[in-house]
Amino acid sequence: MQFVSTRGGTEPVGFQKAFASGLAPDGGLYVPKNLPLLPSDLLIDEALPYPALAWDILGLFDDDHDTDHLVEIVDKSYGDFSDSMSAPLTQLAENLFILELFHGPTLAFKDFGLQLVGNLFEDQIERTGETINVLGATSGDTGSAAVHGLAGQKGVNVFILYPKGRISDLQERQMTCTDAENIFPIPIEGTFDDAQAIVKELMGDLEAKEKLRLSAVNSINIVRVLAQAVYYVHAYMQLPPDRRDDVNFVVPTGNFGNIFAGWMVHQMGLPVDRFVVATNQNDILYRLFTTGKYEIEDVHPSRAPSMDIQVASNFERFLYYHNEKNADATLAQMAQFMSEGSIEIPNFNASNFSATHSSDEDIIENIKRVKEDYDYVVDPHTACGFQDIDPDVTTIVLATAHPAKFPKTIKKAIGEEVTDESLERLKKKKKKTFSVDANAAAVREFIEKHSA
Repeated sequence: MQFVSTRGGTEPVGFQKAFASGLAPDGGLYVPKNLPLLPSDLLIDEALPYPALAWDILGLFDDDHDTDHLVEIVDKSYGDFSDSMSAPLTQLAENLFILELFHGPTLAFKDFGLQLVGNLFEDQIERTGETINVLGATSGDTGSAAVHGLAGQKGVNVFILYPKGRISDLQERQMTCTDAENIFPIPIEGTFDDAQAIVKELMGDLEAKEKLRLSAVNSINIVRVLAQAVYYVHAYMQLPPDRRDDVNFVVPTGNFGNIFAGWMVHQMGLPVDRFVVATNQNDILYRLFTTGKYEIEDVHPSRAPSMDIQVASNFERFLYYHNEKNADATLAQMAQFMSEGSIEIPNFNASNFSATHSSDEDIIENIKRVKEDYDYVVDPHTACGFQDIDPDVTTIVLATAHPAKFPKTIKKAIGEEVTDESLERLKKKKKKTFSVDANAAAVREFIEKHSA
C-alpha cells in the first residue's frame, strides 16, 4: 500500500514511512493512494474479537510488517482494555445504540489509535536503532492517551502542548502525573488551534524535523485514523441483523479525524446511510456542512473542551477526496484558507453527512435527558451526539470518553458524582509541567535541550 500527500508535492511512501513522517514534507497529510475494499466475508459473520478485526483491517494498509509481527503489535495494543469487547455496543432504545469507546487505559476513544501508535514507535526504535522525539498538541484526550502509550519507554521523549486552563483537571492530571522522566507536558497560553499550529510549523520545517527526529501523535498521523476506522466495523457487526440497514453514525467532532475514519471505511464497503457531525458551540464544521463555507471564528471555552477547535486538520483529507484526488486544487484551497481564514467549496456534496451543534445549555440538558430516559450517563462531548436524533432511524452514537473525566459538568446536569478508580488515584498526585512560550522557536529550543 502506498500513501500520497493531499498536496501532491511528495513522492508516494509505504506504511512505515508515512507513519514515521506524520506530516508529509510538502505540508500535506498522507492518505492511502487507493482505498482497498473490505474482505467480502467481514460483514457476513458475527463480530470478530477486536484485535482480530484490527489485524484484518490494518493488514490492508500495512505491507511493511509480516503477519506474525503485526498480530503481535495489535495484540499488545489492545491488551490493556478493560472490556473483553474493547468497544461494546449498548442498546438504549429500539433504534438507538451507543458505542462505548472509553474502555481503554485513559478512558477515551483516543486510546484506540494511540496504543497502536505507541507500540509502532517502539517497533520503529528497535528496527532503526534511532531515538525519536514525539510531538503533539491536545485539546484533552490525545495527550493523555499518547502519554500512557509512551511513558517510560526507552528511546523516546514525548512533548505535548495543550491550552492552559482549557482542558479538564483530570485530563490534565492524566498527562502531568505520570512520574515518567520522558514525558514533557507543556501548557501554553492560547487555544488548541494555537498549539496545533506550532506542531504543524515544526513538523513542516524539514530541517528541524530531521535534526530533532520528530514524529507526530496527532491525527495528522494517518495511522491514528486507520486504527479508528476499525471500531466502526466492530460497531456495525454488533448490531442485530434487522438493524443493519440505513445506519446513522453520530460522531462528536472537533478535529474531524474520528468521523473521517468512519467515512473512509464506508468508502471501503461498510454500509452507512449517514454520518452526523455533532459539534459544540465552536461549530465551524456545522457551518461547513450546512452552508458549504469553511470559515474560522473565535474559539470559546465550552463544557465539551476537547472540541474547542476551529481548524479541523483532518478536513483536508476529506477535501482531497471531495476534489477527486486533485492535489493541486486541495493545495490551492488550503493556501487560501490559511491566508484568509475562509473558503467556499464549489459543488460541495455532503450527501453522506449532516450536522448538529450544541450550546453549553444543550449539553447540560442532553446529559440530563439521557439519564432520565435511558438511565445512562454520558460525558459532555458524547452529549452533543444526542442533539436532534431521529428516533425512526437506526443510530449509533459514539461515546468518546468516560463521564468521570468531567465531574463538574456531570454533577451540574444530574446532581450525581460519577467516579473511576484510576482517576481518583490521580487526584493525590502532584502535577509536573514545563513552562514554554507559545511559539515554534521556543518549543524547538526546549525540545533540543530535552531531546531523547
